[in-house]
Amino acid sequence: MRRTPLTPLLCLLLSCTPAGDAGEGDSSPATASADDLAARVEARLATLDATSSLYAKHLPTGREIAVRPDLPMNTLSVIKIPVMVRAFLDHAEGRLDMDARHTVEASDMRRGSGLIQTFAPGLNPTLRGLVTQMIITSDNTATDMVIDLVGMDRVNEMLAANGYEQTRLKHTTHRLFLETWIRTDPAYVALSRRDVFERGFPSDVGAAARFFEIEGDSTVWLGRTTAHEMARLLEQILEGELADQAASEEMVEILNGQFYTTRLPRMVRFQGVQVAHKTGDWPPYAGNDVGILFHEGGPTIISVFTNQSTGDFFELEETLGLIAQDIVEVWR
Repeated sequence: MRRTPLTPLLCLLLSCTPAGDAGEGDSSPATASADDLAARVEARLATLDATSSLYAKHLPTGREIAVRPDLPMNTLSVIKIPVMVRAFLDHAEGRLDMDARHTVEASDMRRGSGLIQTFAPGLNPTLRGLVTQMIITSDNTATDMVIDLVGMDRVNEMLAANGYEQTRLKHTTHRLFLETWIRTDPAYVALSRRDVFERGFPSDVGAAARFFEIEGDSTVWLGRTTAHEMARLLEQILEGELADQAASEEMVEILNGQFYTTRLPRMVRFQGVQVAHKTGDWPPYAGNDVGILFHEGGPTIISVFTNQSTGDFFELEETLGLIAQDIVEVWR
């Protein structure tokens, strides 16, 4: 039996379960609709000038859509999900206290996404606050602080122990940002963490080409995964298979608080669908989104990655929103 989080919103959204899949060889409208849906989703991805992969699963029936689901992809900030899981497990094991406070030093500050960088050094958030900001605003300062606390190796050991062959945390955000300077001039390898923060990002005429190169270079990715494995990770969180029920519920609620709504939630959030998700991006070169969509007849998990994009980024985001809408319309 599904171990459903017990919050009123999630219980309500998970309460309606449709009939199972049509049988093999069934030419019913439902089967035809499912075939049309897979073709429509693949066609939408094909319009993007990007390397893309997708895996979607309707949890009540097991229906699936898979487009290059096992292709290794650059996670960007999507890799912050297993970092969150590791933090909650460490809390349960007594290694860390989610309510303990951690001072943000000047050397902890990171550019890119997140709000902590806008405060003066000395902010004193709890670990729970750092984990929450790591997810809902994709805060890079919070991310590297949590990685320092849980340990990169221990995140990857957890993933390997649970059968994840491709999903790995490869670098901190600091190391990724440092790479943007090293590619400008190898002498910048000596820059300190604070130096990188104060410099921001290169803005010379060749910077855009170097950023595109870095996004496609797997040796310096923040993380690696596949659409299939990241969808499985979300399903395990929802099912309570990685952590206890209370921690699983809290992780789903944190994902549900995501600030960014321009991809999977873009259309469906106006149609009564709640999306607990995590983005990962480097505009205009990559835009990923993975999430649990709570809808009538659901939930559905969608995991979609677009790397090495050379097209219009606004169209990319709209395409992901249209894919989510297509799937919900058929699977609800």
